[in-house]
Amino acid sequence: MFTNKHVIIAMIVAPILAVLAWFAVGQLTGEQPHVAEPGQSYPLVEKSNCRYESGACDLENEDFRLRLTLQDGVTGPEFLLTSSHTLEGVVLSVGAADAEAQPAPMRASDGQGLQWRIVLGEKPTPDQRIRLVARAAGSSYFAEASTTFLQPSK
Repeated sequence: MFTNKHVIIAMIVAPILAVLAWFAVGQLTGEQPHVAEPGQSYPLVEKSNCRYESGACDLENEDFRLRLTLQDGVTGPEFLLTSSHTLEGVVLSVGAADAEAQPAPMRASDGQGLQWRIVLGEKPTPDQRIRLVARAAGSSYFAEASTTFLQPSK
């Protein structure tokens, strides 16, 4: 069987064609990204660093990215939100997963609307969730994230 050159070539070419076909089907039938439309809302995906003690939580939707970190401020702990796009405003709440916490507006800490801060009364506990809505170019981006990334390593 392995002495026939046609069989050997087929064994080499078949996996390559299979991988190329897999990519081609994904490109032809997969969901294509669309430009955000003003007035619409879009979810942000909680990336894997939000689920372990990384110190930062990345939230993304295609090229729109937010990074949330906790810092020690003068008046207590505060969240710092860094954005890939200029934001018009951000509201954030921290509370239990099954409770509705009142959102509070974050304040811009730079002149470009790329960094936002909010002072917290206390550091969030592991069972709490972060909910935020960011507004950019007339569109709203919303997310819910775990507070595990804030917890110290054991």
